[in-house]
Amino acid sequence: MTTTASTSTASATTAPVANARDLALAHYAARGVLERVLARHGVTFQQHVALRAALVCDAPQTPDALLTQVQQSLKADPADIRTTLHELLAEHLLVAEGGHLRPTVAGRELIAAVGAETAPVSARIWGGIPAEDLAVAGRVLAHVTERANAELEALAADA
Repeated sequence: MTTTASTSTASATTAPVANARDLALAHYAARGVLERVLARHGVTFQQHVALRAALVCDAPQTPDALLTQVQQSLKADPADIRTTLHELLAEHLLVAEGGHLRPTVAGRELIAAVGAETAPVSARIWGGIPAEDLAVAGRVLAHVTERANAELEALAADA
């Protein structure tokens, strides 16, 4: 009886082992929060990723370089990303100058507004998680990303 009780107690306090489904559920839950904020600004997730990528670069990028960066992040179809870049240009959130793309004042203001709206939500989501847990999660996610990228490359090579 004692063994059963302590096994039951140990099971109740043992953290669940993360798996691909858990990762996907966490991703889509967090993305769902962001997409609600983006919708209020009339921006899609892919537009946000592309605009943010253009914003955080040290220097303006060529359309092809920005497309590559977004494609590496989202694993999206390059044609869809080109469409997204054209949308951002048409909405005056990006501007083309000398063969390079850079965010406009409106694009910078949009990213700042989205950041301001999501900051308190992010604080509630991430707040209180011990630093050591975040460090372990970061290492695990880096490994998963590296391995998944390698599998994508292998699949592309087989195609």
